[in-house]
Amino acid sequence: MKKSFEDQLKGLPAKPGVYLFRDERGNVLYIGKAKSLRPRVRSYFQASQDSRTTIRQLPDRIGDIEVIVTGTEVEALHLEQNLVKRHRPPFNVRLRDDKSFPYIAVTVEDEYPRVMFTRERHRRGVVYFGPYANAKKVRGTLDVLNRVFQFRPCEGPQPGRHSGIPCLDFHIDRCHAPCVDYISKEDYRRIIDGVIEFLSGETDPIQAQLEDRMHAAAGAERFEEAARLRNRLFSVRHLAERQAADKRAVGTVDVIGLAVEGDRGAVQIFPLRGGKMVDRYAFHLENVEGQDQTTVLEEFCLEYYGSAPSVPPQIVVPRDVGELDALAQFLSERRGARVEVRAAERGEKRRLQELATENARVALASEAAQTEQRRLRRIEALEELREALNLESLPIRIECFDISNIQGEAVVGSMVVFQDAMPKKAHYRKFGVQSLDGQDDFAAMAEVISRRFARLADRDPAQHDDSFVATPNLVVIDGGKGQLAAALAAMQAYDLPRVAVIALAKRDEEVFLPGRSAPVRLSRHQPGLQLLQRIRDEAHRFAVGFHRQRRETRSFESIFDTLRGVGPARRRAILRHFGSPEAFLAATQEELEGVPDLPPKTARAIYAQLHKAGRG
Repeated sequence: MKKSFEDQLKGLPAKPGVYLFRDERGNVLYIGKAKSLRPRVRSYFQASQDSRTTIRQLPDRIGDIEVIVTGTEVEALHLEQNLVKRHRPPFNVRLRDDKSFPYIAVTVEDEYPRVMFTRERHRRGVVYFGPYANAKKVRGTLDVLNRVFQFRPCEGPQPGRHSGIPCLDFHIDRCHAPCVDYISKEDYRRIIDGVIEFLSGETDPIQAQLEDRMHAAAGAERFEEAARLRNRLFSVRHLAERQAADKRAVGTVDVIGLAVEGDRGAVQIFPLRGGKMVDRYAFHLENVEGQDQTTVLEEFCLEYYGSAPSVPPQIVVPRDVGELDALAQFLSERRGARVEVRAAERGEKRRLQELATENARVALASEAAQTEQRRLRRIEALEELREALNLESLPIRIECFDISNIQGEAVVGSMVVFQDAMPKKAHYRKFGVQSLDGQDDFAAMAEVISRRFARLADRDPAQHDDSFVATPNLVVIDGGKGQLAAALAAMQAYDLPRVAVIALAKRDEEVFLPGRSAPVRLSRHQPGLQLLQRIRDEAHRFAVGFHRQRRETRSFESIFDTLRGVGPARRRAILRHFGSPEAFLAATQEELEGVPDLPPKTARAIYAQLHKAGRG
């Protein structure tokens, strides 16, 4: 233990609070909460038989300890949740969303919120429902909800089109046309509140409303309208009853099942609303090795219910977890009413909890099998490349380079890195090629390769970069013989260790090797070529994205060069607000006046200049 830590640990208060472990660069490694900070923090530096591999590695990387004292353990929970969201420490338990699961998202912070299909779950100002079993179910649910609630189906934060004319969805009763003010913001917000209520499991209010409207229309002899309302009512009832298990005695609860094995964990949630099991949610956890179930469950609930649209009055947890009084108090504050967190000893709730736990075990075993299958396939791909390309060792680290430009404009290069046949995105790098006048892909590739390997040969501590100081086992060039020759010539200028270099041509997926005139052809069905294709496509995607970014920036610069009263600061403000030249040029005067840090007088002057120039 460092001498400075010994003195600091002795002076820690024996009070509840939160502790942060940072590395030498100040990056947060781990955040935890404790009833008593002194014994809890000291436990990390004591010789023990802690089975947590990651926690055993932690003390050697700690460069600084920071503690924040709180009044109660519940306050510590609140603070821990906020700090973990902000810093995302690598050693904390992480709730991993599976990209294959679809969600329904409600963009509640938009002026006119959208209800949409998505496969992500990380944006702020968005309420997510799910994950659901399959995409077809989500799209069917959205179709029924759109027919019943008639929320806007158009994309983007603002509704409608610039034409000011309502689209076809309005005329077929699929939208209330907020784009032309046919519905007020308040009324539209009430519609969205109804959608959230329905997706949260409260389906009775909308059914009662539709039934009343249907009877009223029939009584007024508006039979076509009554028939439409009847069909919507049937659709809502079918949607509410689908996959619903009627357990009225259970009430409104969340039943949680947990399974942990090694460094991975799985959680299954059975949400019951009014006794009906409305769905099943599945999650995977990371960094759980050696931690007791109480800690894992507590950290999961902090993250899950911290962003959930609602918290039920009761949460049923496994019987072998410990005391969760602080979590119950935290969730009660989050809900605004009492929340009970307890295990079920008997009856239907116990049966459901055991079923949820069994589902969690099945999900964990399934993921383990899939992970092992993917690992074996990656090993097979690397072995195949070593044999087919006659490499000295397995290509553990592969770097791929690509060039992107349009007729010599905004020439850029990309470097992507695959470690153990998996993307290592923290090591991706971009290159802006500036030494060319015109289009010359060979010279551009030579410059990018030269700049990359100059950093490897230099090893200047002041220029330290984790990606550039690592030596690749294999370098892949996107192109043919010309690009390969240019890359080899650039690398020969430096005293480098032996690095295998190949080129992969797109047309026939031919692999070119140095010193061989005939290309190597790999089977399209073999994992070796599929790995090379994946790396090449990733490098191309990364280069094209950077190229588009550079072009848009230059387009902005060329526009701003002609505008009076716009300097670098206002240029950045406009760029952040609109995001693209097209959106900036299409903006109305009112939209320009809404740009932060842009005075209204200047906004009006900009609009006048653009309009006069015929750009608006």
